[in-house]
Amino acid sequence: MTILDMFRLTDQVVLITGASSGLGVSFAVAAAEAGADVVITARRADRLRQTAEAVEAAGRRCLAVPADISDPVACTTVVQAAMAEFGRVDVLVNNAGVGAAVPATRETPEQFQWVMGTNLNGAYWMAQACGRVMRPGSSIVNVSSILAITTAGLPQAAYSASKAALLGLTRDLAQQWGSRKGIRVNALAPGFFATEMTDLLADGYLDSIKPRIVLGDLGDPGALAATLIWLVSPAAGYVTGQTVVVDGGITLT
Repeated sequence: MTILDMFRLTDQVVLITGASSGLGVSFAVAAAEAGADVVITARRADRLRQTAEAVEAAGRRCLAVPADISDPVACTTVVQAAMAEFGRVDVLVNNAGVGAAVPATRETPEQFQWVMGTNLNGAYWMAQACGRVMRPGSSIVNVSSILAITTAGLPQAAYSASKAALLGLTRDLAQQWGSRKGIRVNALAPGFFATEMTDLLADGYLDSIKPRIVLGDLGDPGALAATLIWLVSPAAGYVTGQTVVVDGGITLT
């Protein structure tokens, strides 16, 4: 195997949550371009179909399973569908995430539980379901955020708490499953990338945050996807329990 071969996911099966838009779409297409078949899940079936078409255009098979991952039964159903179609799950990318900018004194219990239910609980239910079927050499990546490490001027207590909790979950699953199951578990902490989510931010907010970005601008989703592919590939086969920050340097300021 050459160095370049170590970055490929030839004939692996990659399961990606939150794959109906944004970074999830970039991750799904990148996995296909790296040689993997892809299982995608999200709540919006119509948008999942678009992602599946993009994966298939890259020459790989794609199974779309609409689901709400805050429901542990739904997570098991997604993994069962993946096993029925492909017979294996080699990589899980816990990408699904929700959040809203709500001042802490006004955030309702329902709003807080909604965020935690998807961002933290959903990631755990999916990891559990995949961990039961994954073979040695498999990999899980939890997509956290720089808001697990720093702040960015918005009132996002629930979102920040959920993303910080993912880092603890990552470390614990890495130590539980590394030697016993041979499963690597890591986290990505992205900064600001140009996606549909950043399009929803208030006018002027991104301009206010850019001076903190050492490299000067928003990230290209393709660059984050490339980091993900490295992290789940044999090239990162000795990396586990780590958080990889990809933020253009914003956490340096």
